[in-house]
Amino acid sequence: MSLHTQYLESFLRSQFYMLRMDGPLPLPYRHYIAIMKLVKTGENNWSLPELVHAVVLLAHYHALASFVFGSGINPERDPEISNGFRLISVNNFCVCDLANDNNIENASLSGSNFGIVDSLSELEALMERMKRLQEEREDEEASQEEMSTRFEKEKKESLFVVSGDTFHSFPYSEFEEDMIITSDVSRYIEDPGFGYEDFARRGEEHLPTFRAQDYTWENHGFSLVNRLYSDIGHLLDEKFRMVYNLTYNTMATHEDVDTTMLRRALFNYVHCMFGIRYDDYDYGEVNQLLERSLKVYIKTVTCYPERTTKRMYDSYWRQFKHSEKVHVNLLLMEARMQAELLYALRAITRHLT
Repeated sequence: MSLHTQYLESFLRSQFYMLRMDGPLPLPYRHYIAIMKLVKTGENNWSLPELVHAVVLLAHYHALASFVFGSGINPERDPEISNGFRLISVNNFCVCDLANDNNIENASLSGSNFGIVDSLSELEALMERMKRLQEEREDEEASQEEMSTRFEKEKKESLFVVSGDTFHSFPYSEFEEDMIITSDVSRYIEDPGFGYEDFARRGEEHLPTFRAQDYTWENHGFSLVNRLYSDIGHLLDEKFRMVYNLTYNTMATHEDVDTTMLRRALFNYVHCMFGIRYDDYDYGEVNQLLERSLKVYIKTVTCYPERTTKRMYDSYWRQFKHSEKVHVNLLLMEARMQAELLYALRAITRHLT
């Protein structure tokens, strides 16, 4: 995160407030929830402020897991090493280099395994698609009906994006041979099978949709959180706005590039996977801007972060700098957190009314 200092300051402020400052939950409860990411083993009767504090902690650490695994800050099994684990490296740099940005900005440019010409052409093709989409926006906007149809199409397709060890249900994937055997942590949790599930079963005709305009962070979630857990709403809102608007106007070797369209596609695709729709967004842009390998990476990092591999990380946007891919992970993390908060806070709001 130190590659993006403005965001890091905002992140640390909100995390410190959740864990150390005045709040509804006692300090030991906060750290227990942060470590175990469980509240069902706590007391049966929670006040609403305590519940909101717990929900914020859960969403924060669920999302943080996506960033940690997505950025390669985790061990992978290696049968050739005695303890069975090794630190992930990206383009021949170890994780300590990645954390400190030691001479890695051009690592993706110097790697010899991927083919510079192919990745350069991919970059140019992406920039060309961005330019074309911008021109199409200016010429003619899609109708609400068309945008709704495109969202439903993207939502259904997201159910079929391969991720982690779900390969047995799908045709062969190039990522299959790169699967990780994760550690057995079942002894530490009550329900080992508990985890992310697609918001609808494949084949269902009418998939549930959360219309963002009906319950937004800005108009609903923010005020509820601030009312029940003082000031955390301001800190979270600052963090969401920071990552959404963060830009250096660069794409790999290109400068003075407006990346707004790309950042919005990444953020909205995560929400789309959770069934959240923005009426004013054309989801046709997602298919134009996010290649298949990137969608695989996004779903894995967002929904099954422990299954993320170096190969997935390397497979998309091969000409982009490491700091730019960290930026992608920050967007995915905050989109993941906001999606979880929207569902939880909407449920609490319904309970109150």
